[in-house]
Amino acid sequence: MKKFLAIIITGVLAVSLAACGGTTNPETKKIVIGTSAGASSQILEFIKPQLEARGIELEIKTFNDYVLPNKALDGGDIDANLFQHIPFLNKAIAENGYDFSIASNVYVAPIGGYSKRITSLDQLPEGGLIITSSSVADHGRILTLLDKEGVITLKDGVDPVNATLADIVDNPKNLQFKMDVDPAMTAQTYQYDEADLVFINSGFATNAGLKPAEEAIILEGEDSAYINVVVTRTADAGKEEFKILDEVLHSAETQKYINENFPGTIIPVNN
Repeated sequence: MKKFLAIIITGVLAVSLAACGGTTNPETKKIVIGTSAGASSQILEFIKPQLEARGIELEIKTFNDYVLPNKALDGGDIDANLFQHIPFLNKAIAENGYDFSIASNVYVAPIGGYSKRITSLDQLPEGGLIITSSSVADHGRILTLLDKEGVITLKDGVDPVNATLADIVDNPKNLQFKMDVDPAMTAQTYQYDEADLVFINSGFATNAGLKPAEEAIILEGEDSAYINVVVTRTADAGKEEFKILDEVLHSAETQKYINENFPGTIIPVNN
């Protein structure tokens, strides 16, 4: 009987000690991040093990447009998103009253112009057609890039982010602009050869098998102000899990992954 009681007591002590030891491990926290297919989702997949090692479980939810990720964040369906650059975010906040904050500056996805008809900008024909997406946040970006390359001239002092067709003061080749294509359809527009020059966001370009650094005849450089960011609700911005997420996104391991897997496609940003 005494031996039996001793075994029971030993077992209870072992369980108690194990339980005490378990309390030293950090409690796993789960975050759900909305993103778009392409580089953003691949980067998030890559950092899962790093986050797991620091007590965070990451669930990735992929969206196919540029509207729903912010609606889902505002509605509480996701905890953060990574799909948009800062000007797009600012516009979304201004139009919808979102109470969002930036949790991490991640990378620049340079927008580029592609063509099946020409190999350089000086080959653009008189009256040539340029197609861009319907995303207004990219219009100033594209016009500023064309101005920088001398294709058009914008009026002095115009805000690069908010430049519109009305700000063009010189268009020597009388180029025509069509700015109403769904962002997800721009790569298809290029593939179908529907214009002399088609601007495609880096993510959609790579999804279509294009290599921006090699195939774009005009491409943004490292000085772009269009940084893609992790966005959270402002009330959650100070949470520890997002501080850890930011650290992991800027770890040497993650930076190496981005540079090796997306050369010329995306440019990592250091905070």
